[in-house]
Amino acid sequence: MIDLFKEMNPVMQAFIGTLFTWGMTALGASLVFFVKGANQKFLDSMMAFAGGVMIAASYWSLLAPAIEMSAEGPVPNWVPAVVGFLLGGVMLLWIDRLLPQMDTDKYLGDIKDNKAKNRTALLVFSMTLHNIPEGLAVGVAFGALASSGTESTLAGAVALALGIGIQNFPEGTAVSMPLHRDGMGKKKSFMFGQFSGMVEPISAVVGAVAVIFIEPILPYALSFAAGAMIFVVAKEIIPGSHEKGNVNLASISLMLGFAIMMTLDVALG
Repeated sequence: MIDLFKEMNPVMQAFIGTLFTWGMTALGASLVFFVKGANQKFLDSMMAFAGGVMIAASYWSLLAPAIEMSAEGPVPNWVPAVVGFLLGGVMLLWIDRLLPQMDTDKYLGDIKDNKAKNRTALLVFSMTLHNIPEGLAVGVAFGALASSGTESTLAGAVALALGIGIQNFPEGTAVSMPLHRDGMGKKKSFMFGQFSGMVEPISAVVGAVAVIFIEPILPYALSFAAGAMIFVVAKEIIPGSHEKGNVNLASISLMLGFAIMMTLDVALG
């Protein structure tokens, strides 16, 4: 099986690698099925936990790699990170203003509160957006490194896919649990949770095919996703987890989510 994988072209390797990352997202999202009769405190803590995961992922999975990739670029290495980060926030602000004009009832009819409905739409969008540059990164890794044919570089690309996949487990949970908290059914919450990782195989193929063209803009794409995620955390996740008065519990849960995601990112980085 390993020899067969080595003989594949980089595009197919990248696709298979990100099928794993998508599967890990779905596995994390599936935890929503094992939570029965969850009370408001638990659901608020899970929402805050999602915020902590998103904050940690924004830096260690997105901003830090963007800065590192820009070290040899034509502009100072902080420029792509700042520009992409601010553009991500502006994009989410624009989308937030458009949401009341969109027919969210078509997909989010389970959620009756309009404020919660908007928060849900932003959460799903930002997490999905965050997974696109991660898929591109895997595609670029296989396209640029595995194609050289050496076992060590192939191992590096595989390690990247494994690391992102393991990181995606809590991210899947971070989408499905808040959706269930806001009133969405478990099956639908799972579908939205795993959908956020579905974009990774697609973007990985794009990255592997267009590695020469994608690589220069990857720092901007990573930072853009980070800005979008921080916007959602600041505007929706933290305030939403405090709505029912569970402020201290939510704060501790956010720190726990941050610590777990930071550990995974650093340990697997």
